[in-house]
Amino acid sequence: MQSKNYSDKNHRIKMTYYEKYMKRCIQLANNGLGATYPNPMVGSVVVFEDSILGEGWHQKAGKPHAEVNAIDSVKNKNLLSKSTIFVSLEPCSHFGKTPPCADLIIKHGIPKVVIGTTDPFAKVCGNGIKKLKEAGCEVIVGVLEDECQELNKRFFTFHQKKRPYIFLKWAETSNKFIAPEQKKEVNPHWITNLFSRQYTHKIRSKEEAILVGTNTVLHDNPKLDTRHWQGKNPLRVIIDRELKTPKKFSVWDESTDTIFITEKRENAKFKNTFFENICFSENIAEQICRILYKKGIQSLIVEGGRNVLQQFIDAKLWDEAFVFIGKSTFKNGIKAPALKDASLQKTMLFGEDHLFIYKNSQQ
Repeated sequence: MQSKNYSDKNHRIKMTYYEKYMKRCIQLANNGLGATYPNPMVGSVVVFEDSILGEGWHQKAGKPHAEVNAIDSVKNKNLLSKSTIFVSLEPCSHFGKTPPCADLIIKHGIPKVVIGTTDPFAKVCGNGIKKLKEAGCEVIVGVLEDECQELNKRFFTFHQKKRPYIFLKWAETSNKFIAPEQKKEVNPHWITNLFSRQYTHKIRSKEEAILVGTNTVLHDNPKLDTRHWQGKNPLRVIIDRELKTPKKFSVWDESTDTIFITEKRENAKFKNTFFENICFSENIAEQICRILYKKGIQSLIVEGGRNVLQQFIDAKLWDEAFVFIGKSTFKNGIKAPALKDASLQKTMLFGEDHLFIYKNSQQ
């Protein structure tokens, strides 16, 4: 059979039917958030006569893909040759850590494949669709395409823009300061409450890396971990031009992988602390993005301080911003960064704290 595009007028009548099952694919795929790197999140359902026979999602890199789990969950395999398989991302066509999913679909004689969006990864990128078409499958592409691309915004940004998906995050007082002017002690000066901090750690548990500058480390001695939420600690990225962070500080504790962005050389050897040299007279944000891309890092949280955040904003290297606003005020202090091209997407309330989530309208 020939491939049919979802946008063709003759097939718009089936829009609600297709979307119903694609929404379920997206829902399933989200179960893998934070666990599938470097792979994308994918969900799949097998449908026979408007009933779901099987479903699955990609749970962890190196483990079976969503299509495999969905097909394996079908009890009566004889029905596969009369069924439709829905998948949020184009089935792979190459041998990686697992065999090609397109081959599995063909093997079981599934006649119809409904795909949310094509895969931007060079080894797939249309080849899975091509293989299915050549085997005689009816292929429909583009069902809830925007939603399916949003699901894997990190994966798409990494492969298409050659950089991590970048989240900015900071907390500011009700009068727009992110820190007091002077601090007498080296520890965090909390602007937000414990509920907001817990949510911050939840965010950290889903992303691959977190970045702060020298002043934030020297003033707050942050751990940059997920101690208030169950999950993996992100890679710590510290901008420290002169490597002046004292060795007794938490970022040197070897508890998790850490990269120092510096112009100095460190002769001592560490188990999981690494050093990357950049030119500080050039665009720092761009250089960091290149380093993280080469290391395969698909997402980054930039937590500060103000100068670091503003550098990423001014370089137009950000995708989303999480801005917490607490009820406290400072008489004087360090002003919050100035967002540009920001489109408000969502607001949340944590006790008396407000969270505003923005997207970069120019990305």
